[in-house]
Amino acid sequence: MAAHFGRLRKGAASTAVAAAAVAALSASQAPGVATEDLGRQASGAQPSADASASAGGGEGGATGNSPYYTDLPPLKSPNPSPSPTIGTPVSVGEAEAGIPATVLDAYKRAETSLRASKPECNLPWQLLAAIGKVESGQARGGRVDANGTTYSPILGPKLDGNGFALIADTDNGAYDGDSAYDRAVGPMQFIPSTWAWAGRDGNGDGKKDPNNVYDAALAAGHYLCRSGRDLSVQAQMNAAILGYNNSTAYLDTVLSWLEYYRKGTHEVPDGTGGLPSHSSGDSTADPDPSPSTPATPHSKPSDPKPGGGGSTGPSPSTPGSPSTSPPATPPTPTETVDHLEDAGSGKLTATAGQTFGTKVAVRTETKAGKAVAKVRVRFLIVGDTDTTFTGGESVATLVTDSKGAATAPALVAGEKTGGFTVRVTVVGRTLDALDYAATVTPRQADTLTRTGDTELTCVPGGEFADQVQLKATYKGAVAGKVAATATLVKSADDATENDKGPYFKDADGKTVRTLTDLTTDADGALKLPKLYADDTTGTFLLRVTTAGGATLTVELTVAPAASATPSASASATPSASATP
Repeated sequence: MAAHFGRLRKGAASTAVAAAAVAALSASQAPGVATEDLGRQASGAQPSADASASAGGGEGGATGNSPYYTDLPPLKSPNPSPSPTIGTPVSVGEAEAGIPATVLDAYKRAETSLRASKPECNLPWQLLAAIGKVESGQARGGRVDANGTTYSPILGPKLDGNGFALIADTDNGAYDGDSAYDRAVGPMQFIPSTWAWAGRDGNGDGKKDPNNVYDAALAAGHYLCRSGRDLSVQAQMNAAILGYNNSTAYLDTVLSWLEYYRKGTHEVPDGTGGLPSHSSGDSTADPDPSPSTPATPHSKPSDPKPGGGGSTGPSPSTPGSPSTSPPATPPTPTETVDHLEDAGSGKLTATAGQTFGTKVAVRTETKAGKAVAKVRVRFLIVGDTDTTFTGGESVATLVTDSKGAATAPALVAGEKTGGFTVRVTVVGRTLDALDYAATVTPRQADTLTRTGDTELTCVPGGEFADQVQLKATYKGAVAGKVAATATLVKSADDATENDKGPYFKDADGKTVRTLTDLTTDADGALKLPKLYADDTTGTFLLRVTTAGGATLTVELTVAPAASATPSASASATPSASATP
């Protein structure tokens, strides 16, 4: 939708549009997605019993049965972008296969949040993208600022009962600028009465703004996941979508876009996404509004005209009348960025399991080297690693400060050692990325001590009664999860593996004299497997080493059992029997 949407009127839904949606879906778009409701009359004004019973969000669910875009996806599936960098928009027919960068980021961030708070819901970000496409054309093709707020409000018409649902004002015009009747607001088209309880702060700025795509996407995710739903179950997903906007044709259209996005999509720069052409409320195309002054929360936009370009955008010209060109829109901060510069990032090295002492910091600059504030920057961990940013994410998106700088959250090393890359890009622009090499080194120990001082002895062919137990420390502190190797060596000066004397047994009972898959526990303790002896007697050495250079050598003795000392009674000569 543009800033104003043609409204789906009560009892007067466009059956031609609905039929086309159902036919296209069934014939080619999403085989296997069609639901049990497809046989009913497709009408956005006739609520289905299952949806209205559980809408829970006011008249017509979250949107008040707002009008929506009815364009279906193209028959050809999109090709996913070959790299994580921002790609070039690719149009397929009249529909845009790409999703604007900030809008896509909002959907994925909402999915991540719901995965943590409501994992049983199984919300896919592609469902939010499908609803966002149908509700607002992905926030008017991604016309949002660096914080994710639309440049001008996206509003539906007055819900005054005049051909639409009747919903009297519930917010005193705070969100929709109308103190008499409610209107659907923002990229996900929430009516104010629903936003009052469903609104969320998705970008961490301390506000819940329906005109912000991060806030709206997270709120939509929670709305869809309410009542303990599991969206991996098709019937429950259908109920969630119908609860959002109670129309069978709406359900069909959303499901077709969901299937389309699941087959792959890509990121395009903000503001370059294409708007769909057809609305459920009329058959005319909404003009594509140009970005205007950024929307201010609780502002009161002017009354949009049917088919108009937006609450603050230009009205369509009457044929034959002189047209007035709108003033040139100044470039956004993002559009002025020429390159990224390092802002003092140091060497990125940490031991496994530890937090990196250095953070990645960058600065966005113009071609002349001037810092640019309020630009969204993305930090992405690339490579075979389990290192994450604080909070467990592999991606972090931040807005540059007044000095044009953005600093990524601290990196937390996982258990996988080796190198990886932190890649930094500007969201909404195709610019050269900054890559930072990072390394995770193994956990270390600088001291090994044996716990216990019992002599380790064994008879030939027997087994040692005591197992070797050790303690590892590093700079005086416990060294947990440190890799260690134990080898039965030939001598103190020859670390070659011995070919005789004590040995371990592997899982098959075979003789082994070197163990490499050893790790200290969280308390730095290490208990070696049982040791056995062959028939060779003598003193032997067991050497244990760890990452970090700690070494301990333990003596093992194999000797025959000592002869028993005869007892007095056993050595006495028995007395002679009396001779009869």
